[in-house]
Amino acid sequence: MNVSEHFTGGDGTRAVRAGLPEPVKYEPTLPGPVFAAHFHLPGEPTGPYTYGRDENPTWTHLETAIGELEAPGEDGVETLVFASGMAAISSVLFSQLRAGDTVVLPSDGYQVLPLVRAQLEAYGIEVRTAPTGGDAQLDVLDGAKLLWIESPSNPGLDVCDIRRLVEAAHARGALVAVDNTLATPLGQRPLELGADFSVASGTKQLTGHGDVLLGYVTGRAGETMTAVRRWRKIVGAIPGPMEAWLAHRSIATLQLRVERQNATALVVAEALRQRPEVTGLRYPGLPGDPSHKVAAQQMRRFGCVVSFTLPSRARADRFLEALRLVDDATSFGGVRSTAERRGRWGGDAVPEGFIRLSVGAEDPEDLVADLLRALEESAD
Repeated sequence: MNVSEHFTGGDGTRAVRAGLPEPVKYEPTLPGPVFAAHFHLPGEPTGPYTYGRDENPTWTHLETAIGELEAPGEDGVETLVFASGMAAISSVLFSQLRAGDTVVLPSDGYQVLPLVRAQLEAYGIEVRTAPTGGDAQLDVLDGAKLLWIESPSNPGLDVCDIRRLVEAAHARGALVAVDNTLATPLGQRPLELGADFSVASGTKQLTGHGDVLLGYVTGRAGETMTAVRRWRKIVGAIPGPMEAWLAHRSIATLQLRVERQNATALVVAEALRQRPEVTGLRYPGLPGDPSHKVAAQQMRRFGCVVSFTLPSRARADRFLEALRLVDDATSFGGVRSTAERRGRWGGDAVPEGFIRLSVGAEDPEDLVADLLRALEESAD
């Protein structure tokens, strides 16, 4: 049942119904995962399913669902799912760029991007970088083939004016991809802001339970998406049917999770703002945040991640150890709150005491109490 063809209502209804097939008597509402490496294929291979590396009915339902969330009511939009967020990111970069091309990446983006940069440069592609904040990528756009935007950025939570950057990039003949992982399609729709690609790690809040690795690319059907599809086939960066089915099942609760987690994130940010040992607090939904004005113009919800800095590495480690309702773990977007001292990985230009906190679905008052107690117990 393609909801986008006839439905213009709320996000909750759309998330619950997205990607469901037309109902068939005695069949499940959401068909189970199709485990198949090959399909019956007599005669000419003209049908939709021929071999498991190319297509799978379980992917199709999930891709339809994500497309309905990323670009509701818009025809000619295609979504492709991948084995991970990095597989999705790589598919866009390596399918669109050739030796001699130039790409602009955020200097403050996802920590694996420096590894991607090294590989791009090894292939003879020029890589330029600039921070997300202040729309600084505008200054290095001339001559670029592709602009990569991450807004809000991870982990610093800076925001750029996506519409402005897209217009400038398109005027220069460049394509634009937006990493929409932190915002989710319920917080921000890059294609509506003019981008050519919306790319995300479905591992995070889209699926929200910390039990699936997944990525996706959504774009308007045409040569660019055909190239992405070809790249997926060549490298075989495909999700398993069980992962795809779990992801689709999880999307049904996306609006509920997003509403709860985003609302609690704001409560948490307000509480942390009162603490003297907390500096550099960032949350785009906080009215006093440096990015709030721009974020409010292009985001409908502000995400579940709050970042802040404690005075030292030792203080941050003691704080994390004292938490009872928050797991010390990487990643973000799950129903269980997580936090980590981001500097332990290297690669992010953050202070030693920098904390990335992913707010889960716990009761706000319980979570705030746990955070404040841990701050007290971790004091020198």
